[in-house]
Amino acid sequence: MEQRHLGRTGLRVSRIGLGTLTWGRDTDEHDAADLLKTFWEAGGSLVDTADVYGDGEAEYLLGRLIEGLVPRRDLVISTKAGSVPDPDRRFDGSRGHLLSALDASLTRLGTDYVDVWHVHAYDPFTPLDETLQALDLAVSSGRARYAGVSNFCGWQLAKAGTWQLAAPGVRTRLASTQMEYSLLQRGVEREVLPAALDLGIGMLPSSPLGRGVLTGKYRGDARPADSRGASEHLAPFVAPYLDDTASRIVDAVQTAADGLAVTPLQVALAWIRDRPGVAAPVIGPRNAQQLTAALSVEALSLPDEICRALDDVSAPVHRYPDHDWSTL
Repeated sequence: MEQRHLGRTGLRVSRIGLGTLTWGRDTDEHDAADLLKTFWEAGGSLVDTADVYGDGEAEYLLGRLIEGLVPRRDLVISTKAGSVPDPDRRFDGSRGHLLSALDASLTRLGTDYVDVWHVHAYDPFTPLDETLQALDLAVSSGRARYAGVSNFCGWQLAKAGTWQLAAPGVRTRLASTQMEYSLLQRGVEREVLPAALDLGIGMLPSSPLGRGVLTGKYRGDARPADSRGASEHLAPFVAPYLDDTASRIVDAVQTAADGLAVTPLQVALAWIRDRPGVAAPVIGPRNAQQLTAALSVEALSLPDEICRALDDVSAPVHRYPDHDWSTL
């Protein structure tokens, strides 16, 4: 698998990442082992997790697998901290919480360091410089090699990235930002992606297949029994992308797939993988069969005319005061 630099850093990652959102909950140890081994054998290196996935079970499971299944040196492990199970405060970006969470993640993962450590979301109740200092301390202590953020909007990302660049050699530049991004969700193109491109921050799209909808499995009223759309706890996650707007985009993806003699999954994943600023979309297959189908996109590059057609049918509305305001 082709490797790419993560933002404006020397770290190289596989251009498809493996997500672990369902590990330890819907994905058991056997399936997780198959996924990790299949991914590694295909040349994949970036494995993304978080301290809240499966209430810590995803990290614990990944740690068990890298002991004997896949060499630690072959993986780029990314994890996140900051989400908390508190209905009154969903995110805690305080220095104390973040550093304690990192230590707990390292224990579960069974490793001395993570390759990339992300703040899971912006905390409006903690000064941003305090949150970012936790990243600096994690890197300077060797507990993290690189640092990033997740779910920061445009101004938050620009502020964080600029703050880190203001003291080179003292503060750790942001390597990456993880955001939901797909043909069904292009909101990051308004301000987040331009900020990331300007600051040299690599984009790691989550849900690059539109929460599974872009595979075409939910066309019409279809809800496969083994799909997330039919799952009691994940159906609400899929539901927002089952409207008429999404259906038109899925139809366009299917048309492109038919013309290229490939699958809708391959078309949607190739489109997001090759967008400007994208380092590696992070996919979340349930089993090795689904992963193998996704990894088959490695040999596919979409023709320019197909990309333009997909761009047009899924184009988000850009109005004042976005960066294209002068054309209105």
